[in-house]
Amino acid sequence: MKSTVEQLSPTRVKINVEVPFDELKPNFDRAYRKIAQQVRIPGFRPGKAPARVLESRIGRAPVLDEVVNEAIPAKYLEAIRSGDVRTLGQPDFEVTKIEDRDVLEFSAEVDVRPEIELPDLSSISVTVDDVEFDESEVDEQLDELRARFGTLTGVDRPAQSGDFVSIDLSATVDGEEVPDASTSGLSYEIGSGQLVEGIDDAIIGAEAGETRTFTTKLVAGEHAGKDAEVTVTVQSIKQRELPEADDEFAQLASEFDTLEELKNDLRERLTRMKRMQQGVQARDKVLDALLENTEVPMPEKVLEGEIENRKHDAVHPFDHDEDAFAKSLEAEGKSLEEFEREVREESEKSVRTQLLLDTIADEKDLNVNDSELTERIIYQAQRFGVSPDEYVQRAQQSGQLGAIYADVRRGKALASVVRGVTVTDASGSPVDLEELFGKEEDEATPDVVEGATAEAAPSGEEDETQVTEDATEATPGDDK
Repeated sequence: MKSTVEQLSPTRVKINVEVPFDELKPNFDRAYRKIAQQVRIPGFRPGKAPARVLESRIGRAPVLDEVVNEAIPAKYLEAIRSGDVRTLGQPDFEVTKIEDRDVLEFSAEVDVRPEIELPDLSSISVTVDDVEFDESEVDEQLDELRARFGTLTGVDRPAQSGDFVSIDLSATVDGEEVPDASTSGLSYEIGSGQLVEGIDDAIIGAEAGETRTFTTKLVAGEHAGKDAEVTVTVQSIKQRELPEADDEFAQLASEFDTLEELKNDLRERLTRMKRMQQGVQARDKVLDALLENTEVPMPEKVLEGEIENRKHDAVHPFDHDEDAFAKSLEAEGKSLEEFEREVREESEKSVRTQLLLDTIADEKDLNVNDSELTERIIYQAQRFGVSPDEYVQRAQQSGQLGAIYADVRRGKALASVVRGVTVTDASGSPVDLEELFGKEEDEATPDVVEGATAEAAPSGEEDETQVTEDATEATPGDDK
């Protein structure tokens, strides 16, 4: 087999392949066996008719079609591996020549990873927010903990913000009842924002047994974007009573003996959380600086596929009803043109990010070992509430194991850059991110690097060169 690679652009190549028929003998043997199973020829058992008999009965053309359809993908993979072509996405094949019993020639146009010239990574410097908080934040954390141990007590007064109410709901659009918007005995915390807009104003001031109506726009379903008249009946009203913040509560809610010890622990947790936020901010700013200072040619086919994937995901909750989706956008005050512009911008950044991080990973010769891959799988499985075995099974079924590997590798690439840049806080003090990103030989903490490296993008041809789908926003195997 002979193959040549023709560079069409920085992100696209044309691979020309010439295959002598001598190399296709195994393909012909399989084709004859397959066709023999499908054709009934008198005097021969199924699958036993010899090649010359098959050709005399059905002709040479069906055999050639079977051979060509099987051989082209295999020979294409052989060509890109021998030529070290780093492909992205699926190729466009064209058979350019078939001379029976002599030669098969075909071409394949495909997007490839572009050559990217990296800036001086050590010259990058970013500034992040200071780690600071006041005592009111500790009090808020303590109140949230008290709320978990609170009790609900019925009250004989009108409902007010913060109360828990049991309500019945129904809705009509143009006088027609909306079945999906009807429910009874629903428990709701007033002010939580968990239900439709306008319901809090309608409920506040109502007494048990009272019915009120209000108008709101529906945001989902077949009536998305339309005004609906909602009827809400308050069945009962309860208020939450919090336990006293004292040493007895500290012993009940924690391993500490005193309230002060509990509050000190909350302060430490807040500090760690804010330091984690510093790490995330540093990660995002470093990535933005990389993208701003690096020219990344855009593979158009990959970008188009990414845009289509994102649009598909957006309309999926509406059963792919584009009119309902458009009405939902309108209810949010956004036009379809604005949505499409945002999708294109996000898609371009996603593809550029992954191509850039792949280049850095190659430059630093980064690999992913079994323990790192296992750690990411466990982390992802916990996020989606499934067992690691089930997560792996779904990933295998959807062909996403290579994507997970690529994502971990990109995370390591980004972490390696963040470790090497200068990070200072707003006060001018240097920020040590080693606790968050680990030492150079360690993998970065998953929840720090995750958000920037798992943007959705179409999968490529080779695992190590893929621009992968979002492994952080969708469990592998989920219907999109």
